[in-house]
Amino acid sequence: MKKIAAFLFAFAAGLALAGQVQAQTQTQAQAQTQAPARKPVAPSASNAPINISSDTFQADLNGKTGTWQGNVVVAQGDMKLRANSVRMTTVDGKADKVLASGNVVVDSPRSGTATGDNGVYNVGPRTVVMTGNVVLKKGRDVMRGAQLTVNLATGQAMLGGGARPPGAPAQGGRVQGVFIPNSQ
Repeated sequence: MKKIAAFLFAFAAGLALAGQVQAQTQTQAQAQTQAPARKPVAPSASNAPINISSDTFQADLNGKTGTWQGNVVVAQGDMKLRANSVRMTTVDGKADKVLASGNVVVDSPRSGTATGDNGVYNVGPRTVVMTGNVVLKKGRDVMRGAQLTVNLATGQAMLGGGARPPGAPAQGGRVQGVFIPNSQ
């Protein structure tokens, strides 16, 4: 059970790092002109610098959103999130919600890989929801479902049904898991 919990939490941590991008974006222009020397930060530290790259970025000041599109990569320490698009909404100048869509992949060397169609990080309540063909992998261990919900404040996670074997009817999917003893 401890192995499964760590597995689910890894994804949540990955999407949470995308939520921290807002502060990086607001100071990016200043950092480029001033370029102060930075103190090295341990790769796993939650206060490590956040790097984001994409083909395009579009800000909507009236709508209070920022959207990165095309080969989006968000990295913090050893955690990396990739998606076709990442959109962030703000309230009172702070990140409120981060929406990753299209081929969402969260990688962590320690925790494994999570993939899905879409991911949403709600900053206030600190919840992460990943939907659409959710697959969690670490070593040879694999879990599949339709929706992953993680509450970062409580540490609770739930993977909901929807996964089905190839050729099975669309309705009535179930959560699936395969755990190989002594796998990494």
